[in-house]
Amino acid sequence: MVMEFELQSLNLTSLKEPSIHTISQIQPHGVLLVLEEPELNILQVSSNTYDVFGITPENMLQKKLEDLLDPFQIEKIKAGLLQESLDMINPTKIWARVKGDEYVVFDGIFHRSADGFLILELELAFSQENIPFLSFYHLARASINKLEETANLHDFCQILVQEVRKVTGFDRVMLYKFDDDGHGSVLAEEKLAIMESYLGLHYPESDIPRPARKLFASNWIRIIPDTHADPVEIFPAINPLSQRRPDLTNSILRSPYSCHIEYLHNMGVGASLTISLIKEGKLWGLIACHHQTPKYVSYEMRKACEFLGRVIFSELADREETEDYDYRMRLTYIQSALVEYMSQEENFIDGLVKHQPNLLDLTNAQGAAICFGGNYTLIGETPKEEDLNFLVQWLKNNVEEEVFYTDSLPRLYPDAQNFKNVASGLLAIPISKQNYVLWFRPEVIQTVNWGGDPNRAFEVNTSDGNTRLCPRKSFELWKETVRLTSLRWQAVEVKAALELRKAIVNIVLRQADELAQLAHDLELSNAELKKFAYVASHDLQEPLNQVANYVQLLEMRYEQLLDEDAKEFITFAVEGVSLMQTLIDDVLAYSKVDMQAIEFELTNVETALERALTNLRKRISETGAVITYDQLPTVMADGTQLMQLFQNLIGNAIKFRSDQAPEIHIGASRLEDEWLFSVRDNGIGIDPQFRDRIFVIFQRLHTRDEYPGTGMGLAICKKIIECHRGRIWVESKLGEGATFYFTIPVGGRDRERRNGRKAQNHIFGRR
Repeated sequence: MVMEFELQSLNLTSLKEPSIHTISQIQPHGVLLVLEEPELNILQVSSNTYDVFGITPENMLQKKLEDLLDPFQIEKIKAGLLQESLDMINPTKIWARVKGDEYVVFDGIFHRSADGFLILELELAFSQENIPFLSFYHLARASINKLEETANLHDFCQILVQEVRKVTGFDRVMLYKFDDDGHGSVLAEEKLAIMESYLGLHYPESDIPRPARKLFASNWIRIIPDTHADPVEIFPAINPLSQRRPDLTNSILRSPYSCHIEYLHNMGVGASLTISLIKEGKLWGLIACHHQTPKYVSYEMRKACEFLGRVIFSELADREETEDYDYRMRLTYIQSALVEYMSQEENFIDGLVKHQPNLLDLTNAQGAAICFGGNYTLIGETPKEEDLNFLVQWLKNNVEEEVFYTDSLPRLYPDAQNFKNVASGLLAIPISKQNYVLWFRPEVIQTVNWGGDPNRAFEVNTSDGNTRLCPRKSFELWKETVRLTSLRWQAVEVKAALELRKAIVNIVLRQADELAQLAHDLELSNAELKKFAYVASHDLQEPLNQVANYVQLLEMRYEQLLDEDAKEFITFAVEGVSLMQTLIDDVLAYSKVDMQAIEFELTNVETALERALTNLRKRISETGAVITYDQLPTVMADGTQLMQLFQNLIGNAIKFRSDQAPEIHIGASRLEDEWLFSVRDNGIGIDPQFRDRIFVIFQRLHTRDEYPGTGMGLAICKKIIECHRGRIWVESKLGEGATFYFTIPVGGRDRERRNGRKAQNHIFGRR
């Protein structure tokens, strides 16, 4: 079944996009010759040559062009063919001998096909002279004078179709514009009063399929004088040199595709003239002229219409640009203001949302969200953060462009139906792979008038073993209620969003550079301070030792001569020196604790604990402390620092003991992605209001006389845990003991690499 479906889809696609430029038939009101240069040998001809020249197609293939025209014309034509552009000889009045000595005047058009052959198309001329330049001038001048008096784009379009109808005499003239989604709509119409109006109706993309649009973009004008005329075959159908069908992309006589003819018949059209409107190299729209009966328009008049269409459309395009100009200037002003705000604010996001105008004004959106660093900043009406998380994830997986926009997000992302009231329309710009700026527009329920049911724009008809597309037969008004759709994002709004993206990236990059420089400077400063602390501490140890030794020697040698005050002073001096040595040791220990000094390795926590207890055995023995612990795990950590951590915490528990002998228990439990350790004691406890202060360096809650120490022990513990990317805190009440908790992430350095220092680089990891 799947294969059948795929096959059907493939056939349908091929039917919708046939190679209509290689149709080997022409319309009967002219003659086509395929010539080989430079001798102008006739390779292929249309089969109606006998009717025009009295020569059968077979006999025509044995001739050259000079056999049909006099030498003077041939010489002139060959000179023209040597010009860089064939426009220099188009059109050419050609006198050809027909049926003996009789001469007939043709309008001759030369062009070269993509495969390098010269194609000559002949139409019977209505006059023997080319239309004078002044006729073109006056034709265009009269129309332009009227157009200059119009004030708005709508009136301009209406006058345009009126002028074209007046010049051509067609029953109906429509100005048809293609929308961004490929569908089209009639902007202006001038017609006979008795005819049904198509003004304002929309037409599906399939009404003018892609191959037809390509040909319209190649030829500015296309005429079908009689939609009921029988086509004329090209003989032979295959070019004898290229072995291919002739490429008639630039042909003016090329026969219409059968589906197109059927479409015109269903509309009651007997003749049509189409003028292409091309803006910036793309097909903008068409001027479609329809007549109920066959109608031939001379080559001169067609060129006049083409000229009129080009001149007037250039003015139309200018008018369209002018109507957008004020809005573009408004957005440019907003964009400049936002860039200035972002530059002034410490955080660029504040510059986008805290001022007027703000992010919403840049795209005329009702809501916006900035997803940066895993956080959302919202303004206006937006989906919930939970919905935004999934939406951003969808964008990451499905959007590669610098900008993404849609006026119907629920059709692409079904979950958006849950928040269609605020975000049926989405405009998104990625700042990086993880970070986005999003704009939202709510659902706007619209009624669209179609010229017939767009869901039945064509039918697949199979007869005599051939499958072909048939156009719809009804063009009656068909109303469609469009839901899950917002107002469209204008091109100028999308462009403004892209410009903002560049500005944000530049500002964020600059701030990242500044932060990197700041971090570098801070690292250098810390290194210098560390070096200073180490040198100062090391150099102080020796003179302090000398002071302590000499004071003690002084006391020993002159003990008999010293009174009690002198002995007390010596005791103070020795204690002061001892305290200073302890302080120096702590400063050294503190300065050595940093991230770079850590040697992450599998560490048995129980081993580290036992080393700490060994160092504390004298104090444990003196106080009768009882220390117990759970079964302890193996973690990724620095064993020496872990030992020092336990030594400081247990030492504190012993120091701040109550009247009872210290009872200390070390616990351990596994959380989701980290280990939680605890050191619980039955000491004097800590007032909860000081639970954060105790980790600040040199902060003391008691006098040194009450509890000796430097005030650095817990600061060292905190620094050790922070270097392991963990957390430390205390829970305690006065008189009820204290429990210190700390965590060590599972994975140690690997986790740090994933989530720590490298995290700052992911912002620009993609672009």
